[in-house]
Amino acid sequence: MSVKTNENKLMTEGSIARQIFFFSVPLILGNLLQQLYNTADSIIVGNYVGSNALAAVGSSTSLICLLIAFSQGASVGAGVIVSQYLGANNKKEVQNAVHTALAIAFFLGLILTAGGMLLTKPILLQMHTPKEVLGDSVTYLRLYFGGVVFNVIYNMAAGILNAAGNSKRSLLYLGCASIINIFLDLLLIRGFHMGVAGAAIATDISQLISGVLAILYLIRVQSDYQVSLKKIRLHKHMVKRIIQVGLPTGIQNMVISFSNVLVQSSVNGYGASAMAGFGAYMKIDGFNIMPVMSFSMAATTFVGQNYGAGKIQRVKKGIWVTLAMEILYTLTTGFLLMTFSDPLLKMFSSDPSVVNFGKLAMKYFCPFYFLLGILHGLAGTVRGTGKTIPPMVILLISLCLFRILWVQLILPCFGSIEGVFILYPVSWAFGMVLMILYTWKGHWLKG
Repeated sequence: MSVKTNENKLMTEGSIARQIFFFSVPLILGNLLQQLYNTADSIIVGNYVGSNALAAVGSSTSLICLLIAFSQGASVGAGVIVSQYLGANNKKEVQNAVHTALAIAFFLGLILTAGGMLLTKPILLQMHTPKEVLGDSVTYLRLYFGGVVFNVIYNMAAGILNAAGNSKRSLLYLGCASIINIFLDLLLIRGFHMGVAGAAIATDISQLISGVLAILYLIRVQSDYQVSLKKIRLHKHMVKRIIQVGLPTGIQNMVISFSNVLVQSSVNGYGASAMAGFGAYMKIDGFNIMPVMSFSMAATTFVGQNYGAGKIQRVKKGIWVTLAMEILYTLTTGFLLMTFSDPLLKMFSSDPSVVNFGKLAMKYFCPFYFLLGILHGLAGTVRGTGKTIPPMVILLISLCLFRILWVQLILPCFGSIEGVFILYPVSWAFGMVLMILYTWKGHWLKG
């Protein structure tokens, strides 16, 4: 049965601030829900299993991001292409892009499932994961990657929906997944005492459900981007276009994630309490980072549609609107996180040493999130024109190369974990300056 919808909105006419804001809100809420069920794993594990298990789940984040980074780039590339064809009212190419994107997601998901399950232990050993944490980390990650194909398919489907201006659907399905995940966490961890295995299985099931719901909607919706399972295949010219746009973002995500793995390795050297405290705060950190990325995604879609329609002045105005929203949000949430740092961290663990490590991380992160907001806001804007290489280069230099050099050359001079924490705002500031210079002086608005 088909679904008629008025949820799909092109942003080529009307109030720019209103359109970006109301498109961003479902993205933000959706990403916060996704972060919520990831955080629920850590909270429930930390309270019902222990600090070592919390360290295992928390420290897995950087490795998960590393292994799924390329698929995230592919979904960004597909979203840009779909939004541009929608803006140009080219139904045939919208259909080709949508079906090619889903085929790419399926194949990437299978590759990541196999690769993640095989490579988990060797990489964890290279990350200097302590022996008391290693067993739980391997169990959690292998089970997580057993279901990662559902995560990849959902993200691609959500990218298609967001490109069409239908971000509310992504929010709805993530809401369902979040509720199911938290329920299953409590059932499997507290009820059946399955430990970190229960957390991973709960995540897999919730991602499966959100992926199925998104695909079913795409099959039933009456719109240019409606999906037919029989048509899902790789269109050669569209694969090339999606890779051209998405590959730089995928490489960027992978290399930045690799640098974060190195940073996590440095944290691991300070013991299980440091791992648990840093891991707990990184879950809280996600409630700031994910909305920053949501505003960036909204800017990419807005620019993609308006650039495709040839409305360059709207693109330029959209930059300032996006930056204002990024800065206001990050300053507000940074203040709130600092104010309520103690009760927030104690949700994960009552261990004083774990809480103290988390609060120390907050000291260096929270006041400076606006730097990251400006960096990603401008990167998302440029990316919407299909020019993904310049943002990739800038993010690689600032958030990867700079961090690697810091870990190798400067961190040993500190002699404490504070040298790891201060790296983040310094790299954000460096990237922001480079991105401002490119946006100001670059020729990204020219075809």
